[in-house]
Amino acid sequence: QGFKDNLHAVFCLAENAVGPRATRPDDIHVLYSGKTVEINNTDAEGRLILADGVAYACKDLGADIILDMATLTGAQGIATGKYHAAVLTNNEEWEKACVKAGRNCGDLVHPLVYCPELHFSEFTSAVADMKNSVADRDNTPSSCAGLFIASHIGFDWPGVWVHIDIAAPVHAGERATGYGVALLLSLFGGASEDPLLNLVSPLGCDGDSPAEAMERDSKRRRLV
Repeated sequence: QGFKDNLHAVFCLAENAVGPRATRPDDIHVLYSGKTVEINNTDAEGRLILADGVAYACKDLGADIILDMATLTGAQGIATGKYHAAVLTNNEEWEKACVKAGRNCGDLVHPLVYCPELHFSEFTSAVADMKNSVADRDNTPSSCAGLFIASHIGFDWPGVWVHIDIAAPVHAGERATGYGVALLLSLFGGASEDPLLNLVSPLGCDGDSPAEAMERDSKRRRLV
């Protein structure tokens, strides 16, 4: 799509398969960030490689904006429903931008609570830096799962981190919806040479706002 900025895509893929190298309860893993994780839930495997992915983007790629998107928690569908993905971020401007981008393109999102000082203690471990799953499943588990990922770049990291949990809206029954493609194109469209993506992007637009540009373009069409 003619992106002008330096853009990377890192695919963090996990398979829930039994094998000799599968995680087991009470295992302790050293992740790419250097932090240790005690396994207390073998079904919370995806976040382990997502944590490695964001750490890689930070350390090796030198990214200053990191967005991770995953079918992370079943609790997302309870928190924000089957039509809205859940967004968790350390930046209020980007939270608003995600909501606006979702409305512009149809891939809807709604914010989760971002409060690591209250919620990250759910991962407290006596033998490692953290556990890989929460102690209390009734204490905003989707938000906590996102915080697990963020902790591997650090809550004091100066860049922009955005986490989008797409567990529910990616499917309708047994069919995939393709959710997420339009959202990413809309959100980052301001860095593209595509005029349509520039129009729908809530960030990085020069001159008129998308609404003003759309109204001006509509008037131009009527005049023609």
